[in-house]
Amino acid sequence: MSATDTPVSMLTSFLPRRNMRDEIIEKLRGAVITGELRPGVVYSAPGLAEQFGVSPTPVREAMIDLAKEGLFETLRNKGFRVREPSDQELDNLAEIRLLIEAPTVRKVAEAGIPGPILAELRALADGIEKAAIELDFITYISIDTEFHCRLLGLAGNNELVETVRSLRARSRLYGVRPLAEQGKLIPSAHEHVEVLDLIERGDAAGAEELIRRHIGHVRGIWAANGS
Repeated sequence: MSATDTPVSMLTSFLPRRNMRDEIIEKLRGAVITGELRPGVVYSAPGLAEQFGVSPTPVREAMIDLAKEGLFETLRNKGFRVREPSDQELDNLAEIRLLIEAPTVRKVAEAGIPGPILAELRALADGIEKAAIELDFITYISIDTEFHCRLLGLAGNNELVETVRSLRARSRLYGVRPLAEQGKLIPSAHEHVEVLDLIERGDAAGAEELIRRHIGHVRGIWAANGS
């Protein structure tokens, strides 16, 4: 498809702030994950910058960063195109996430979570449910990513957290919109509360198993929808 600057409904403009580049990255990543930015379409930094109400430079820099994550491919003198992962790539990414996240959550559960941190995670879990109810997919993805990364971060391995963050971005979580359409997004969102309940009760094995199901059933939705 040719280059397009067609407005993207979920890419709302925002006021300049100190962490503008990070904000743009989050907006673009969320739009790719939820399908607002579609594979095969070429997007220009100036066109997206106009929607954001900012200059093209931070948008271009953000898209270059996301290209390094594998979300975009750079087209010389044209712009950026969303990469579409193959079924095999999605399967591989889900398998790696299972290998990393499930045992790490068990480790965190076995060590226990201090009360104040648990309260912060519960606030995030509530935010995920609220976004699911409101069908706010970008907010859902943003808070969901923060929840998982903060939970995994309690194991004390920052490299692991950044690896998972990259895996989640590359896998796109394409299942979010189909889950919503099938009325399954809210139950999926509630699993974040459930895993915290299991951890608080000291059920490390149960928390690990729930995370396995949580990752696995979304990949099942991808497969069912021909991703």
